[in-house]
Amino acid sequence: MNIFLTGASGYIGGSVAVHFLENGFSVRGLVRTEEKASLVRARGVEPVIGSLDDGALLKREAIAADAVVNTASADHRPAVEAFLEALSGSGKTFLHTSGSSIVGQRDQGRYRDVEFDEDTPFEPSPARMARVALNRDILASTENGICPVIIAPSLIYGAGLGVNPDSMQVPWLIDLARCTGGARHIGPGTNVWSNVHIQDLVGLYFMALNHAPAGAFYYAENGESTMRDVCGAISEMLDFGGETVEMPVSEAAEHWGDGPANDTMGSNSRVRAVRARNELGWAPSAPSLIEEIKSGCYAVA
Repeated sequence: MNIFLTGASGYIGGSVAVHFLENGFSVRGLVRTEEKASLVRARGVEPVIGSLDDGALLKREAIAADAVVNTASADHRPAVEAFLEALSGSGKTFLHTSGSSIVGQRDQGRYRDVEFDEDTPFEPSPARMARVALNRDILASTENGICPVIIAPSLIYGAGLGVNPDSMQVPWLIDLARCTGGARHIGPGTNVWSNVHIQDLVGLYFMALNHAPAGAFYYAENGESTMRDVCGAISEMLDFGGETVEMPVSEAAEHWGDGPANDTMGSNSRVRAVRARNELGWAPSAPSLIEEIKSGCYAVA
């Protein structure tokens, strides 16, 4: 199968590309620069230099490919619309990456007792309304002869398989702890995020591409942790004694930006991958987030 994949030099996209290649697919991957092109080429990906703003390029690649996988942006509507236009009537799969923050609220690091599976209705926060609307439009493209599938990962961790080995949230927390001498979370840190190992996630992409029905939406998770527990594990790993430090959202925003601080690091995102397990037989088995921090890829040698 010939795949056109956006975000080929990114954490998710690079990992998915390597997994696809290992399983006999060929991958043409969108990258922005000649430097990134050389890096992905060394991993077996045929680079396509351009951006999500190059609508004509995206359409050409989509028409030539057997399937399109978008891992570059969950929110870039013009790119999605270009793909859907090019794929109309083809019956091809368009596999889009969203994220479980669509169910999150600005909880300032406090616990919220609510969880969601793929069939649980919810009202998105203002920050995620556009993403949810885009997801809805993607899934509706079944009416235009496309096989749309969406995967919404939770907090992803573990060493990436491609050019970029690093996820977002966990390295942010580790870097901040090292810089400040303490593992810091927003407010009491009782907010909870579901999480998924990158090795399990790439397996879900492969299964979804091969077996998901048109219009399928899947959360991806294999457990959950409070931010305080994550920071506690980081504190132990860095020999800070397991103690953690509270910080206000305003301080977190200085480090990560207002959006990430409020809509990711201080929110709750508790999802259950019921459909992926039941429909595809997805069975995640990689080490837990806490194990990975204490003794896996994040552990200090």
